[in-house]
Amino acid sequence: MDSRFIDLAEVLSGHSVRLDKGDKVFIEAFDIPTEMVSALLRIARSKGAEPYVQWHHAETTREWIREGSVDAFAAHAEVEMARMQKMDAYIAIRGSHNIFETSDIPAAQMKAYLQAMKPVLDQRVNETRWVVLRWPTPAMAQQARMSSEAFRDFYFRVCTMDYARMIPGMEALKKRMEATDRVQITGPGTDLRFSIKGIPAKCCGGEHNIPDGEVFTAPVKDSVEGEITYNAPTVYQGNSFDRIRLVFSGGKIVEASGDNEKKLNEILDSDAGARFIGEFAIAFNPHITEPMRDILFDEKIAGSFHFTPGQAYEIADNGNRSQVHWDMVQLQDPANGGGTIAFDGEVIRRDGLFVVDDLQKLNPDYLLG
Repeated sequence: MDSRFIDLAEVLSGHSVRLDKGDKVFIEAFDIPTEMVSALLRIARSKGAEPYVQWHHAETTREWIREGSVDAFAAHAEVEMARMQKMDAYIAIRGSHNIFETSDIPAAQMKAYLQAMKPVLDQRVNETRWVVLRWPTPAMAQQARMSSEAFRDFYFRVCTMDYARMIPGMEALKKRMEATDRVQITGPGTDLRFSIKGIPAKCCGGEHNIPDGEVFTAPVKDSVEGEITYNAPTVYQGNSFDRIRLVFSGGKIVEASGDNEKKLNEILDSDAGARFIGEFAIAFNPHITEPMRDILFDEKIAGSFHFTPGQAYEIADNGNRSQVHWDMVQLQDPANGGGTIAFDGEVIRRDGLFVVDDLQKLNPDYLLG
């Protein structure tokens, strides 16, 4: 077994979900090597936990959702909920070889499936210690425009980094966010204004996602005004999108354009909450510098932020509810046009680098040590 599998299993079982004696941990494996699952089982048991495993195959899941009935989805969700309610922790590793596998599932089918499974997702997010990550595949290497070997080396480097080094800077950013009322973000095609007053901020340093490196909150639901143009490509529900532009009034997305515009608006019309923002996050992982159409990596790019239509997290809640949670990313480094983030009139980050003293420990020079 590759020793890096054991290292990663230690990070996930220890730092991320903090397994302890007697914990029940549910491991979901999506098209990943059996050796990685074995590593997770060994490390979980070494900590006194009781692991449970479920395997998934992307093509089989696609076929089941395409032809599934509402009754079948409801029965499946009932079974999954019964299991999730017994779990203390959850680890999911997803290694699909085709990120577009679900692209031809009819929208009505996908909507029905997601509606049925939403209570299970809420149970997992709100009631377990959880972590979710991708597995390095040749398809991901191709997305990143790297060789498979180089991408695997990058993957294990970023996923097993010293996330504890982020803590001082994250705590300072959290403190600033929770003391802020007005946020203004500027950049190419972007002039965005909103309030985050009274909404908690959450530090993310490897507890829920690997790779990680962000602090998030949510805008006051009806406060968002202006426009934003996202310059990172995105994949959602198996569909690819580039150069999305959103216009806001009274918190609501009143105009959405870009390539694949029909599908974009179809998703944003999924329910009443999909056209409101559920998350605002500032990212700073120093190992991740370019988008690769994988949101668990792209939303952590150093010098980026994401502004997310749809469901708010209950731990940073603005009251928005939706089956959609679509992390859309803007890069603000000079190569991508730069930009600023200001809190109550003070610029805290310019062109992707933090410029105030208390946030210097979130810049790459410090995090890379």
